[in-house]
Amino acid sequence: PFQITFWHWIADYYMCTPGEVSKAALPSGLKLESETRMFAREDFVKTEELSPSELAIFSLLQKKKGLRINDIAKQLQKNSVLQPLKKLLDKGAVSASESIKEGYHPQLKAYLRLHPDWINPASHTTLNEKLKKAPRQLQAMENFLRLAEKEPSPDKFLIAREEFLRITGVSHAIVRNLIERNILVVDYLESASEKEVLSEPVISTVLEEPQQKCLEEIKMHFEKTATVLLHGVTSSGKTEIYIHLISEYLRQGKQVLYLLPEIALTSQIIRRLQKVFGNLVHVYHSRFSDAERIATWNKLLPEQGKTSEPSIILGVRSSVFLPFTNLGLVIVDEEHENTYKQFDPAPRYHARDAAIVLAGLHGARVLLGSATPSVESMFNCQSGKYALVELKERYGNIKLPAIEVVDMRIERKKRPPRILFSDRLSEEIKQALYQKEQVILFQNRRGFAPYLQCHECGWVPVCRHCDVSLVYHKQLNQLVCHYCGTVYPGNMQCRQCGSTDLRTMGSGTEKIEEEISLLFPGARVARMDLDSTRSRTSYERILNEFEQGTTNILVGTQMITKGLDFDRVQVVGIINADHLLNFPDFRSFERAFQLMEQVSGRAGRRDRQGKVIIQTSQPEHRIIRAVMKHDFYAMLREELYERKTFQYPPFSRLIRITVRHSSEDKTTRAALHLAETLRETFPGRVTGPDLPVVGRIQNKYLRNILIKLERGKNLEADRKKVAAILEQAKLVPLLKGVDIVPDVDPF
Repeated sequence: PFQITFWHWIADYYMCTPGEVSKAALPSGLKLESETRMFAREDFVKTEELSPSELAIFSLLQKKKGLRINDIAKQLQKNSVLQPLKKLLDKGAVSASESIKEGYHPQLKAYLRLHPDWINPASHTTLNEKLKKAPRQLQAMENFLRLAEKEPSPDKFLIAREEFLRITGVSHAIVRNLIERNILVVDYLESASEKEVLSEPVISTVLEEPQQKCLEEIKMHFEKTATVLLHGVTSSGKTEIYIHLISEYLRQGKQVLYLLPEIALTSQIIRRLQKVFGNLVHVYHSRFSDAERIATWNKLLPEQGKTSEPSIILGVRSSVFLPFTNLGLVIVDEEHENTYKQFDPAPRYHARDAAIVLAGLHGARVLLGSATPSVESMFNCQSGKYALVELKERYGNIKLPAIEVVDMRIERKKRPPRILFSDRLSEEIKQALYQKEQVILFQNRRGFAPYLQCHECGWVPVCRHCDVSLVYHKQLNQLVCHYCGTVYPGNMQCRQCGSTDLRTMGSGTEKIEEEISLLFPGARVARMDLDSTRSRTSYERILNEFEQGTTNILVGTQMITKGLDFDRVQVVGIINADHLLNFPDFRSFERAFQLMEQVSGRAGRRDRQGKVIIQTSQPEHRIIRAVMKHDFYAMLREELYERKTFQYPPFSRLIRITVRHSSEDKTTRAALHLAETLRETFPGRVTGPDLPVVGRIQNKYLRNILIKLERGKNLEADRKKVAAILEQAKLVPLLKGVDIVPDVDPF
């Protein structure tokens, strides 16, 4: 019931259908699959009434019974056969048979156990006599019994067959003989989703005094308030507080949901949690196979008549859809991160906000954690909706890093205009490498170059399907559209003048990686962005090598800013802070501060203060000044003042309506009509339609309408009015065939 209630809330609040929610929530293997097969009816004789295409299908089905629709199209070499099939059904020439089947088939693994006749140790002498003439079988059983004796309950000892073969070196044939002789029994059980788990949890570390005080404050607030925000500076030991809190809820027999914003974070946290909680930790995210995710899903479901086992689910935003039955605590780490927001497809939910609602349904408590909390969460603390706990000291009294700003306007006068690394940053990197320390370089742009440009006429290659320039990826020699994914050859010719002299403009992480490798040829450089971490193991390998010190310099996008913990990082370089400040979004200053402060927090260690170099052409900018002083509250005051002035969240709630169609004219006219209709109900609160930053994606033109709803008691009613207007819009002839996409809390 909790799960269905929660899914309905998601559908209602985020203006989508329950079907869209279930599609996002369920692993594909748990969705029922239907299969339609077609048959020619033997009693149909009026073949002269059939058209040529209908007759071709009918004749095929007479020869081959029970074909699927796709198979019919393939054999007749047609793109679609739906229309003639419908007519054949109407004429009674064919019949359809539909079957529904489960998509999930559990992965079964063979486990070995002792046959009940030999469980009593007194019977082992008889067993030895029985196997005297089969020395290899006897040796295998001696190994089996030796392994069983190490367990707390030897009579219940169970071991995976493949693991037993690997440990003992015996052959499949010997094990098969022992099973045939009723000495061993084989059970086929569903395999676990985790590859490595510890059987015995170990004691967690003792908290330092500031952390212990925070933990007590959190528990005190939980008695009266459901949601607490832990605002702790970078490297203050928030994870240790989480671990102590989790252990208390597990002792109560509760389930715990630990949300992370990025898959890249999970490998580090998994190791820390498994050291403490062993196999109570289950991981859930898209890099795991469908079978592994279903295994985790099933573990949360209690057996008939029993309560669910205590467990920790560690996962990204989709984990909120899991079937919790006894949820006691939800932790949302790095709660400010925009990756908690789902953009496409529906449901366009925010996992932090959804998790708070989920916890409310279960009567659970929520702990939000961040070094740079979102403006909304801080506002909720100020208004009394959440409780606030602050941790102002770094763990082990490590100093916050010293931040130095380099004015790139001055730097460019000294050297060529396309300079990437200032003298100060180069010098700091050189010093760090000399002292065997590590360096992180942050550039929030992947690829080699944001675009190519013809040196003869200035032409820039753009995507055929989207109004956006193509990003050059040198390693693959490809031009890629980061909106629709279309790939073009890298050795493109200018379509305007025919020149082949296309030059890279700007710089992404791939170019930073190449340039820094040329500047410091002895250093080992790694890159961490979406392109270099496509597989489940690639990001773990990159992080492990950096953690172990085999990599000297790590270049990356915002992936590297999110709570990763490294001991040897001495220098952090922010290559171009201007990209962060100049983004056309009312949250751009807040996000710029968060990214710079978070990546700065990777620098420094117990015995030495870290160094951060920020390269910018706007050194006087208020956000740059706030980052230099680590002054979160200066940023917060300015943001709250501006948002109140212009009625942006948290002083209003936003709904963005995107209108999409393949015709630009129809898109414009439909958007104008819809905006006027909305203005009739919400005068003074509707802006647009506006052309978004990228006005065409996947051959569809876009227009955005923004609605600012007043906070307060009428918010729910106003949202329902918007939903009703959008439902009515489907009946308007002008809007026929036009996609209307609502996005609640879009930014």
